[in-house]
Amino acid sequence: TVQSSVWNQLPITKEAAFEVDLPSSAFISNFTIGKVYVAQVKERAAARKMYDTAKKQGKTAGLREIEKFRVAVSVPSGARVSFFLTYEELLQRRLGRYELTLGLRPGQLVQNLTLDVCIRERTGISFLKVLPLRTIQPHGMFPTANADAPASTHVEQSPECARVRYTPTLNQQKSISSNGLNADFIIQYDVDLKDLIGDVQVYDGYFVHYFAPRGLPVVPKDVIFVIDVSSSMIGNKIKQTKQAMSTILGDLREGDHFNIITFSDKVHTWKKGKTVRATRQNVWEAKEFVKRIIAEGWTNINAALLSAAQLVNPPSSGPSRRTSSHRVPLVIFLTDGEATIGVTSSETILSNAKKALGSASLFGLAFGDDADFLLLKRLALENRGVARMVYEDADAALQLKDFYDEVASPLLSDIQLSYLDDQAFDVTRSLFPNYFQGSELVVTGRVKTGVKDLKVLVSAIDSKQQMKLENDVFISQENGTTDSLECSGDLEGISSFVHRLWAYFTIKELLLAKLNSTDPATQKLLTDKATNLSLKYNFVTPVTSLVVVKPDEDEATQSPTTPEPTTLTPSHNGLKTSPPPPAGKIPTSLLKILKTAPPPLHQNLCFTVDGRANDVLRLLEDPERSMQNGHLMGAPSKDGVEDRLRNYFDQLTISAVTGNSGDIMITLTLDAVVLEGEGRDTLPINQQGSVTRQGVTVTVDNHQSCWIELAEGVQFLVLFHHYKHPSYLQLAHLGFYITDGRGLSDSTQGLLGAYTEASTENEYVVLFWYIWHKTLKILNSTITITLKPVVDHFYYFI
Repeated sequence: TVQSSVWNQLPITKEAAFEVDLPSSAFISNFTIGKVYVAQVKERAAARKMYDTAKKQGKTAGLREIEKFRVAVSVPSGARVSFFLTYEELLQRRLGRYELTLGLRPGQLVQNLTLDVCIRERTGISFLKVLPLRTIQPHGMFPTANADAPASTHVEQSPECARVRYTPTLNQQKSISSNGLNADFIIQYDVDLKDLIGDVQVYDGYFVHYFAPRGLPVVPKDVIFVIDVSSSMIGNKIKQTKQAMSTILGDLREGDHFNIITFSDKVHTWKKGKTVRATRQNVWEAKEFVKRIIAEGWTNINAALLSAAQLVNPPSSGPSRRTSSHRVPLVIFLTDGEATIGVTSSETILSNAKKALGSASLFGLAFGDDADFLLLKRLALENRGVARMVYEDADAALQLKDFYDEVASPLLSDIQLSYLDDQAFDVTRSLFPNYFQGSELVVTGRVKTGVKDLKVLVSAIDSKQQMKLENDVFISQENGTTDSLECSGDLEGISSFVHRLWAYFTIKELLLAKLNSTDPATQKLLTDKATNLSLKYNFVTPVTSLVVVKPDEDEATQSPTTPEPTTLTPSHNGLKTSPPPPAGKIPTSLLKILKTAPPPLHQNLCFTVDGRANDVLRLLEDPERSMQNGHLMGAPSKDGVEDRLRNYFDQLTISAVTGNSGDIMITLTLDAVVLEGEGRDTLPINQQGSVTRQGVTVTVDNHQSCWIELAEGVQFLVLFHHYKHPSYLQLAHLGFYITDGRGLSDSTQGLLGAYTEASTENEYVVLFWYIWHKTLKILNSTITITLKPVVDHFYYFI
């Protein structure tokens, strides 16, 4: 739970922002502002609709879909506001330890800052270490474990419980940064687990099985390193890869066998046709080979995978190879891009790899944001492995080495965790290709009513033979022992955790199955199941979003919960009106009514573009201020409505009349903002920057947006919409918003010009507002208003 309380001591209203970086695997389960408005978990599209509608209505709203949660509210002078966020995650055991990382980024010095962690492990805590604050983001790099904990850290520990508190004073915060903490607080620990079969916990009809045997001998491996050496790897990437490979090769055990494949548009195998033993001589020769690697050419992923398969699964080996050699076949595949030559179809690459790799496990490493991470995830999913991102930071070599360390020591293969069918059901994944030293396998499920003890069976292959274990877990003894240190003591919370952990795993497996399916009907079924479970357990997952809307003051006093906001969508169904007649044709009686209606200063107008590709649209023209044009690009049509054109803006130009030596021209594309006039300045959209010329200020912030202030009362916002894994319907595009139009003149024209705040006497807008206002009064419910085209290619809707 993250709680933040803010008090506005200034004489004016100020915005308070609440922002939290979340682990990628975390599920949000609750968010509340104060005691009045509670966030709701909704199906993703419904949540986005609620959020967009609330923002159009001028309400404070927050939406969380990915790994950053942010919401901002206006706080009146002298008022206080509190934020409460709860999220849940399963800590993964890696390299013999669990690691809890908590981001401390309040954005300022905090008078009262407290971090409180309680750990309860019924099998016992074997060690616990609080690391120094991590003030950079090394993405997977483990800090030095022998350094001291931060000052003001207090640790209490008993055999089964631990409590860690961190309460830095203002001076201690200042000693780290004058702007407040911007760091990760990290706790590492491990548990005692003496039983080879692991720890099975059963609560209220749900069970979780943690399988992490210690003390087993390491099984030798056949490991193939497949390295992308295309031209995009030139520079730091290839340098860091060489550095990591040199260290990794030195860590191979003499019982291991290995080989190296490099690929660009051509594939080169270090030792043709076989893996070689990791002798001192072979390792030295491999290091020399790595030193000579040069990056150039295109990217042939398919050919590289097939070459690796020939080494770990040669045609002559036959089905008995794995049994006779007792070596675990692994392929570690690193690339920084997409397939650009040879076979480039993802489906074909996946099919070829599945047929060729056989029992080998493939581990995909996506180096940088340009890598095809989706393809690597699917390759790993279909071939007994996992995929991981490697970030282009200074420590990329350490990230590569850390990942290798996780898979360097296989202890078991073909692990099956079984539970009798007449005792357990709805069991999550229980068959695993490998178990690596320092890791953990987790299975959850449900126990049938009336079962007194749960029979657990384990089968696997170790370094020499097939091993089998079995045990009975007595459900009546599920709660374990009590501990003298009251660090948790909430057995009801633990019971709920096991129940929710089952839902967490089930949702993740449904989404993985969807990722691995190509049948639309199956994908929809899996999505629906994952969505229903997410909504039932109030989880924010890839198919749901968390939306919070601050109600109006009168709404807040009427109801302690968040009301459902009015939803207005660009639909062609619902209540329709005819286009408004010319001003001279509006009946006098109606005009009298319209003139008594308040002007629509607090309403937002949104425009859906139905133009054609390469059209240039005059959005706004103010002879005294500026002119805005938008260039359209075409987008694919939706299935079933192929005759309806879809378009996005891909370029916007703003010409600002300054009255000085010359006008300012601002050109915005999907990559950069160019400001011309008294020189030329270019602002990339992926970094913050600001330029001021002749009173015109252009600012690119870190939220993929650009603010353009032409003069007092004239401000525009352009959003750069990029998709990490877009569907065929989604194209990167620009969004244009008039955030302040008070300074525009009465002679403003253009598609948006007639609807700025400077033109509120326009009868069409007044008619709009009147219909909207009166209809809401009558219906008092969710409605949709669609107006016929007033200008070619445009629909106007509120």
